[in-house]
Amino acid sequence: MRLTKLFIEFFNSEKASGLILILCGAVSLILTNSPLGESYSHLWHAEIFSGPVEFWINDGLMTIFFLLVGLEIEREIYIGELSDLKKSMLPIFAALGGMLIPALIHFAFNNGTQYQRGFGIPMATDIAFSLGILSLLGNRVPASLKVFLTALAIIDDLGAIIIIAIFYSSDFSILYFGLSVLIFAVMLIMNRMRYYKILPYLILGSVMWFFIYRTGIHPTITGVLLAFAIPFGKGDEISPSYKLQHGLHKIVAFAILPLFALANTAIVFPGSFSNSINSTNSYGIILGLLLGKPVGIFLFSLIGTLFGLCTIPSDIKLKQLFGVGILAGIGFTMSIFITLLAFSDNVTVVGSKISVLFASVLAGLIGYIWLRFTLPANNLNDELLN
Repeated sequence: MRLTKLFIEFFNSEKASGLILILCGAVSLILTNSPLGESYSHLWHAEIFSGPVEFWINDGLMTIFFLLVGLEIEREIYIGELSDLKKSMLPIFAALGGMLIPALIHFAFNNGTQYQRGFGIPMATDIAFSLGILSLLGNRVPASLKVFLTALAIIDDLGAIIIIAIFYSSDFSILYFGLSVLIFAVMLIMNRMRYYKILPYLILGSVMWFFIYRTGIHPTITGVLLAFAIPFGKGDEISPSYKLQHGLHKIVAFAILPLFALANTAIVFPGSFSNSINSTNSYGIILGLLLGKPVGIFLFSLIGTLFGLCTIPSDIKLKQLFGVGILAGIGFTMSIFITLLAFSDNVTVVGSKISVLFASVLAGLIGYIWLRFTLPANNLNDELLN
């Protein structure tokens, strides 16, 4: 299976970022629960330009992360796995199952309670962590399995973005929404006129970020909208979309996501670990990620195949498909991000974060062990990545 240069670059940056995220998360947890914990936690709440550092990371820098995700979704739709309807249907069906079943599990535990808003937490898959763990298996992994997990995680992110826009917005302002739409329309007209200079798009995107922030919709949505406004062209190396995606890879992988991990894993563990995950909210998150993800992905993939709506590549075995479903239970970045939108109570936020970390670590370990014993001893497809 031939892989595009940009996909290889994306995969390599994400797998390296996954390993760095593991390190950053561990360092942050150690520092927070050390004698330096109070000073370390205060660092993320220090005010800069009338907002805490944590705000500028979660609402500002993460917009750039969503911009990269949007550019990758755009690339996949135009010339990648999602450009072929038959090929795209497998990760689409898998992603739908991987979002719906975890959400239903959480909802079943928390319907009518104060935790009901957390249904979106176990729906997410962390691209960096999941690809990082998969990369540890080296040339044992078929290229089609790597592409499947990447496409699945990208569609999953798109679903999470839609969920955020619909369910986690408040105090809607029609005025600022109208201004946002106007700015977006201007960028689309520039796109249609084949205006290829990137800087004006970024400037207008920054203005749109402010307007969307004032609408009550979470401003990180700006990143995805901006991605689809920037001209894709033929998707070659002179395309504005290609240039921007290429330029953002390392910034996101080695700066923005590590900062997000450091800021959002600054969790003070309570005296009793069991108490922090002993709630219906925690049960919904943990079971949603550990059980709902693999079952949903596997079940919906089989349903799509049985009805002839999609096909599973010949070099992917069903047991390997289930193993990737387990890895998709690594929620981390997006799950923690949705946690911050779903809840404002600090106790619930901390409990949710601990549940996400607990489930993500288990999903990574179980997924790795599962695939370690179900993948062939060697796979020549990996040569395409070298």
